[in-house]
Amino acid sequence: MVSEPTSYTEKNEITTKELILNIQDWFKYLLGRWQIFLIAGVVGGGLGLVYAWHKPPAYTATTTFVLEGSDGKTGLSQFAGVAAMAGIDLGGNAGGLFQGDNILELYKSRNMLAQTLLSKTHPDSNELLIDRYLMVTQMKEGWEERPELLTLDFRGDPTGLNTETRRLQDSIIFKLVNMIKEDNLTVSRPDKKLSIVQVDVTSPDEVFSKSFNENLVKCVNNFYIQTKTKKSINNIAILEAKVDSVRTVMERAIYSAAKVSDITPNLNSTRQAQRVAPMQEARFSAETNQTILAQLIQNLEMTKMTLLQEQPLIQLVDQPLYPLKVQRLGKLKGIIIGGFLVGFLTLIFLIVKKWYRDVMTEEK
Repeated sequence: MVSEPTSYTEKNEITTKELILNIQDWFKYLLGRWQIFLIAGVVGGGLGLVYAWHKPPAYTATTTFVLEGSDGKTGLSQFAGVAAMAGIDLGGNAGGLFQGDNILELYKSRNMLAQTLLSKTHPDSNELLIDRYLMVTQMKEGWEERPELLTLDFRGDPTGLNTETRRLQDSIIFKLVNMIKEDNLTVSRPDKKLSIVQVDVTSPDEVFSKSFNENLVKCVNNFYIQTKTKKSINNIAILEAKVDSVRTVMERAIYSAAKVSDITPNLNSTRQAQRVAPMQEARFSAETNQTILAQLIQNLEMTKMTLLQEQPLIQLVDQPLYPLKVQRLGKLKGIIIGGFLVGFLTLIFLIVKKWYRDVMTEEK
């Protein structure tokens, strides 16, 4: 006798019934182990309390500044021809390096961070920021088995070190730079529509946070000024040399004309060419150089104005002041977080344990 096929409704009712029974089974299983959850919560809360008690506070130093833009127009286009004859480019602009998000990456660059680490904690102190950071992170405690690391002196001139010591010192600096980028430094734009940049340095040491923040901003600012104004400074030096050279030639021509007149006071009228030709040549040279000198002086003054307009890059808005903003993990918050985490892990463990037991039972 052929059995009738089970309808979809009957299968669905059986599946729903099994699901409800499984949920009830899981609920009874977990509810029957409330003592384990209670113990896990107490233990987790205790661990959270201990963690909050021993976790050092984090101090955040914040600097905000306005990044000034530049369209590269210096107002020297009318003098570009004469300047080009003197081998000078008056239309240069280094602002592209500091536009958009490039300035954010500049603050995170290895060179800027390394220079900041090698600067002093305070102008009146001999302590370097790198030494203070090693103290804050307690890295030197792991160097006891490597005396060559303990003898490193970051105050000396690195060019005078041997290759092995220089390589070791650079590796330490590179490691610390990566640590700071990942754990301590945050550079961002609070509002994408504005040109305001915010630099945050967070560490367990209040002095390090403030000093590193200030020195980093100063280091980047100095790098900008040197890069931004380098071409203008070079142009000024070239123009000043050209002005001095043309002025010297012009003065020689003037003295030459006067000298020709002095050495022929009573010249025969039939031989005037001996006086007129040299004097006309000297006067022409003097007038020509006078015109060139006037243009060069104009270019020089405009270049000096351009140099003034290119400074500064950074207009500081806020600077870190003591006391810094401090972040602490409260004891109550530590208890709640610790209890929740340990309780959650306990729940996962019990679920996996019951699932494994059920699977092994079905196979038997």
